[in-house]
Amino acid sequence: MTALYRKYRPQDFDAVVGQENIVRTLENAITGDQVRQAYLFAGPRGTGKTSLARILAKALNCAQGPTPTPDNVCNACQTIASGTSLDVVEMDAASQRGIDDIRDIRERVVLQPVEGRYKVYILDEAHQLTDAAFNALLKLIEEPPPHLVFVFCTTDLSKMLPTVRSRCQTFIFARPRLPELVRLLRHIADAEGIDAPDASLALIARAARGSFRDAVSTLDQLAAATERNIGVQAVLQLLGAIEEETLFRACDFIVDQDTAGALTFIEELSERGQDLGRLVTDLLEHLRHLLLVQHMGEVPASVPLTEEASERLRAQANQLGTATVLRLCDLLAVAVDDMRQGGDPRLPLELALVKVTRPAADLSAESLAYRLEQLESGAPPQRGRDVEPAVVEEPLGESSSPRAEPPSLELEQLQEAWQRTILPAVEERSIPAASVLREARPTALTGDTLTLEFSASADFHRKLAEEPKNATLLTDALYRVTGNHLSVEFTVSASTETADPAEDPEDEQDIVELVKQTFDAREI
Repeated sequence: MTALYRKYRPQDFDAVVGQENIVRTLENAITGDQVRQAYLFAGPRGTGKTSLARILAKALNCAQGPTPTPDNVCNACQTIASGTSLDVVEMDAASQRGIDDIRDIRERVVLQPVEGRYKVYILDEAHQLTDAAFNALLKLIEEPPPHLVFVFCTTDLSKMLPTVRSRCQTFIFARPRLPELVRLLRHIADAEGIDAPDASLALIARAARGSFRDAVSTLDQLAAATERNIGVQAVLQLLGAIEEETLFRACDFIVDQDTAGALTFIEELSERGQDLGRLVTDLLEHLRHLLLVQHMGEVPASVPLTEEASERLRAQANQLGTATVLRLCDLLAVAVDDMRQGGDPRLPLELALVKVTRPAADLSAESLAYRLEQLESGAPPQRGRDVEPAVVEEPLGESSSPRAEPPSLELEQLQEAWQRTILPAVEERSIPAASVLREARPTALTGDTLTLEFSASADFHRKLAEEPKNATLLTDALYRVTGNHLSVEFTVSASTETADPAEDPEDEQDIVELVKQTFDAREI
């Protein structure tokens, strides 16, 4: 039984979908007797490059031609369609890529066509030819016999040699739009007696990502799996696709700052066997659509959504701030990187949702920049549902403009961020000061006072840290990272262990040596 993508391959120019500009140019070239010696068809897989090359060969060799409307009934057209024509040679450059294969072509092209007017060579995946093979073709492409036409098909135009491209007419094949794919699938479904609602066909078309062949092959597979009754759930199960409702719900949890609800939702999807890796990629696509709406003011026609979903997308774009969307895109990119390395996307996905719904819990520099951007844009401070907003009473007669409350802070957060964020912030201003502070660790947070403790053997470092310049650098870094104005106290560990006399500088020479080591200095 013939596969559907082969059965419904276009057989003439009128049947080609989505490449109107290329079709019109080729038709005009045939009508005006301006057919060139070499063409280069470039574009993504499944967009009709080889099919259009066969149609061009038919148009040149048809008994009624050359004509832009081959009759598909003459012997030349039928043999070309079946792949048995002696005048049309299809080569797979992935396996026939060497100079010996090209030499074989050069020996045969001098022969006249057996039946038609032209000998047409179609080289699929032409970018895989070796440089030596390409160079052997150059003279033949530039000055071919009058009956010879080359058609190079490639999915990677950048790998084609510039010397070859300059000798060809190049056509770039575009991915078809979603409505065009859906119309094609509807035509095939009706012709094959397949019962499939428009919602199912739209899901298949969206999953194909612009490939006619992938879309039709998926329809063929679903027809066999469901006994020609393709429902939405069958498509979702086979493709592992994500329903639009799932993506909207995930973003609604972010709008509501509902961390617990978001994590519970991920748990439910995981228990149902949902592909969380696919959820990450589809959620990124959904966020892209939100950004388009936020910056364009409308849903672009290229976005594959129904009218009802478009209205909901517009509403959600107004609820989510641009800074939040960008922040979530950055966080989900980590999950994508983990997936490329074979990791489980669940933990990065959950961390992304926690960080974007509870930004105060993340003390990274990126989170701080995100929170500052929200404040600058006038957005209200984002809080989890379990945090009550603070109430600040303004004295009478003073300005009543709202003031942003500093985020709540706990000692554990500071201890976690000390090496990861705070010390690097100090290091940006002073490497020696950061080296001194690396000997300390946060041990207490009382009100707005942070206590840093040095070991008994690092008392000299404590004295350096207490110097006004170094202490100011630290408090500035704490404010930049936490958003809180903190004062700092320095203490020495009360450990009863006896310090190593060799480590405790007692005389001037020991102090000089320690200074040289700490600050990477030399004595002058």
